[in-house]
Amino acid sequence: MCMKNFLLAICFLFISVETFGQQFSQYNTGTLYDSFENPAQAAFVPDTSRKLAFNFFIPNFNSNLYITGNGQVPLKSRAFSGKYENVALTLGEGRFSRANANANVYSLMFKVFTSLDGNQEIGISTQTRAEGRGIFSDESFLLLDGPNNFADLTPYADILNDSYTEQAYHQISFNYREKVNKNFAFGFKLSALLGIQYQQLQIDRSNIIFNKTNDEADISLQGRYRKSYTPGDFSRRDLLPSPRNPGASISFGAAIHTRDNFNIQFNVKNVGFIHWYKSSIVSNFNTTLTAPDLSTPRREDNLYATTYSIIRSADKQQSFTTVTNGVAEISANKSYWFDYDRRFKYSPTVILQKEVFYDGYTAALVNPFQYNNLVGTLTTSYNNYGIFSAGLQFMVKTPNVEFYIGSDRIMQSVSLAGAASKSEAQINKNASYTGADVFLGFSLKFGNVIEHPLNASHIPLGDRPGFITRLWDSIFHKDKNYD
Repeated sequence: MCMKNFLLAICFLFISVETFGQQFSQYNTGTLYDSFENPAQAAFVPDTSRKLAFNFFIPNFNSNLYITGNGQVPLKSRAFSGKYENVALTLGEGRFSRANANANVYSLMFKVFTSLDGNQEIGISTQTRAEGRGIFSDESFLLLDGPNNFADLTPYADILNDSYTEQAYHQISFNYREKVNKNFAFGFKLSALLGIQYQQLQIDRSNIIFNKTNDEADISLQGRYRKSYTPGDFSRRDLLPSPRNPGASISFGAAIHTRDNFNIQFNVKNVGFIHWYKSSIVSNFNTTLTAPDLSTPRREDNLYATTYSIIRSADKQQSFTTVTNGVAEISANKSYWFDYDRRFKYSPTVILQKEVFYDGYTAALVNPFQYNNLVGTLTTSYNNYGIFSAGLQFMVKTPNVEFYIGSDRIMQSVSLAGAASKSEAQINKNASYTGADVFLGFSLKFGNVIEHPLNASHIPLGDRPGFITRLWDSIFHKDKNYD
């Protein structure tokens, strides 16, 4: 998929099962999804919930997308009305549009509460993740609209220095979580990764000279292109899990309950790699070619063919290794009850997140308001690219049933849906950013109720403390008789 296809497809990433996403609204909810994403988070409550949790193969997913910069209107107008609207695009000012998209789809989540004394939980999961990001210059959009946007016939240098990266993979995981003592819990998630596809384009140097007499332009590009499959050979069959592109990742976290009833979480999540097989393609290109007929209706096809020929001009088959988009997080949470009967609760969470291998960081505030088993959540976030988001979540949460639905970018999602329905007002709206976000989840708990011995309806056989607890006690010489 080259530049033209990527630009047009990016608007639709949020509605595909294989699209890209992450969200904050599930923090400290105690849902099954929360416990798999944040390994130190408990999914079970002793004396309340049952000991087996399962999503019954109903996908639990979230996906999101945002596009910033002057390219918003051209992308929406081209995608939804078939033409480019050059609202606010600039020439020679070094302006870029940024696109970012992520997704996470759990097809299987199963977790068991294994020990009351050790307060241990183990689980397995299968999921499909995808990650995508790109940066595109204003001049790239102007070029797609035709040569009349470029009045000067002299060479234009480094105005097409675009880049994008996208990868998708399956993830098969084992989770372990243990409450070491009443104030500290630790968990980890070990995953085997099975790569689906990877694609990267990085243009470091570019040059374009227009020949308006012949309605053509000489395009020079220098950079790197990597692709994990041969164009035309990728099919639905390649979406099935396969060991051809192996990898691994790890997530781990710790949860601390302080004396003043704050819940602090530290998480390092999804840090890993994928090794793409030896028939993958790597091209370190530095080539000049001529794009013809730039004023005709075939302009896009000609630009696509020329650009594609340049970036594929130095193809070599070889393997390579890429990293996953890991993040490091710290969060703080505290609950407030508003009535004596404990029906109304407010439980805000502050989250700071930093991407491990990239420059992105985000601050978020999650505000859940609970009445009995109904929860409404307002989530706000802000990142280093100047993106402010606000979203809503509705959740039904009982000890053994959970269902949630929502969006962390509610207004932008509504606006993009309006553009997709060909609303001119939304298509031509040049907002701070264009975005979309949606998430949905469901799971049930079943089996015996987790009971302490004094409350048990059956005779307990005794539980042994977990491995982490035994290691902790041996280090700190903890005597449980004085706990």
